[in-house]
Parts: sequence; C-alpha cells; structure tokens
Amino acid sequence: MAHRREQICLPQMPRRSFLAITAGGLLAAPLVAEGQQAGRVYRIGVLGNENNPPWEGFRQGLRDLGYVEVRNLSMEWRWSEGKPDRLPVLAKELVTLRPDVIVASGTQAVRAAMEATSAIPIVMTTSSYPEKIGLVKSLSRPGGNVTGLSNVGPELSGKKLELLKEIAPKVSRVAVLWNPASTVEPLALQELMTAAPAVSVEIQSVEVRSPDAFSAAFAAVSSSRVHAMLALGNPINFKGRQLIADFALRNRLPSIYDERLFVDAGGLMSYAPSFTDSFRRAATYVDKILKGANPADLPIEQPTKFELVINLKTAKALGLTIPPSLLQRADQVIE
Repeated sequence: MAHRREQICLPQMPRRSFLAITAGGLLAAPLVAEGQQAGRVYRIGVLGNENNPPWEGFRQGLRDLGYVEVRNLSMEWRWSEGKPDRLPVLAKELVTLRPDVIVASGTQAVRAAMEATSAIPIVMTTSSYPEKIGLVKSLSRPGGNVTGLSNVGPELSGKKLELLKEIAPKVSRVAVLWNPASTVEPLALQELMTAAPAVSVEIQSVEVRSPDAFSAAFAAVSSSRVHAMLALGNPINFKGRQLIADFALRNRLPSIYDERLFVDAGGLMSYAPSFTDSFRRAATYVDKILKGANPADLPIEQPTKFELVINLKTAKALGLTIPPSLLQRADQVIE
C-alpha cells in the first residue's frame, strides 16, 4: 500500500491535448488565487482507485488557480488499486493527517471519506446518483460536508445502447458486467433495463463482485449467447479493463464502456462525461472551500460535456464498418 507523496507528472496523452494543457499552464502559472493566505501551505488529501490520466485535469485545474506544490500546496495520495474494501482504512489515514480538503473519486471512495469524517470538507470528482443514495440531501443544496460533481446525466444509459445498435445493428442481447455490492450500480442496471426496449435490446445481467470473478463472469457471457457487452465503470472493472477488452475482442463482441481507458485497452468505444474536464472542475470546488465557502451550500454539478471515443482498429478486427456519421460525431478515433 503506497504511503508516499506523489510527484506530479504528465501521463501519456494526445499531442494536441498536451499542447493545450501546457499553454494553459504557462498562462495561469504566475497567477495566485485571490484570497489565499500569504505563506499558507494548504494540505489536500486524495482518495481514489488509481492514478489515471483524468487526475492530470485536477492537477492542472489547481495550477490554473495558483496552487503549486511545495510553495502553497501539499498533496497526500491514497489509491485502492481495484480493491474497494481498502478505501475505509485509506480514508482514515487521510483524516489523521488533518487535510484542509479531501478529494474523493467514485461513490465508494466518497462514502468511505464520509464515514471517516463529518468535519473535513469532501469534494467529489465523480459520483453516481449522490442525491439518491444519501451522499447529499439534494443536488442544489448538498447540506453536509460533501459537494462536487456527479457523473450521471439524463438519458446516458439509453444513449450507450443506441450507439451499440448504430455500430452493430444486429445486436439484440447485451451482457452488462456490474457489481451488485455497489450502492449505485443497481440503479445504473435498472436504467439500462428501462432504456433497452426502446432500442429493441435485451439486457443480460453478469455479476462481477471481485477481481478474481472475471473467469466465471466471462463463462457466463459465453454461455448466454449475447451479441455485445457493456461494462459499468467501477474499481473492479477498471482494474480488469485489459481482461475485459481482450475477452470482448477474442469473442468478437462489440463493446461499450463508461470510460475511455477501456478503449485505450482495446475496447470498441466509450460514451461518457469528460472525466478530465470533471476532475479539472473539481479543483474549482477545492479553491472555493479553501477561500471559505461551505460545501453544504455549493450545488452538485451534473455533466454537460460528453465524449465519444471509438477504437477503429478494434472495429476492423470485429469486421464492423463504422458509419461515417458516427465517425464525424466522435471526439476521438483511435487507429
């Protein structure tokens, strides 16, 4: 278990994105956020699954607001590495360090942080249905020590099924890999099942409760004679994204995901909020809280920017021809 401060480094990203971030950093770096106390070094605790590329959006957001490590910022990072049962212990470790703010990514991380403290402000980079599962009282007025961003938008589930049908019109049965132990995934599965009849699709539930459950899950998918696969974005699936993408390709199953990291691993496509943008926006919540704002009064933001990413190499391997109209709508095409 990593108990170290992490040095900021840029992950691999497209050159165009790198240039844009670099340019923004050069322009913003000299600026110091208005209202910061002179000589004060703020401490931020981070709790999440793994150090993946969207976290660079958070780091850049902080830099844009004038927060620079060593000069006026100290960061403490804790990663569960695909094992959500570690989150409560990691959250307690962060609380003992008395950070000014805890930034938590994902519903399970947010809940672990909430159980560890009711006094330290908590900023969510992503969380599903926070108002429905008791993380906040409402989106407009959270009412506690938690605020930030939700990663669920209207009609998102139906849109993913529509995209599958558009890229593979013969699909009529879709396996959904999900974790029933999650507090939010039953809600996500129900949304998919509600949206499925409108696009003439049947949902096949396939449970994945732990990282060692993939073999049984893949056997269930193979025996169910499905035509496509959808994996919900949770820590277990993130950890096993290469296994999932390889299985889908090996079994010639078109697949769609909640996060582009699956597409980078060889999955067919993803449709989801821009997590880099969401993490960047989370930095603005941290800034407001450090300047004295009460998280109870900061409304939860829902996603407004969505990204469609298509792996053209995988499409060709599956024998699929991507409609030109869909390629034009894609935010990124991996070749």
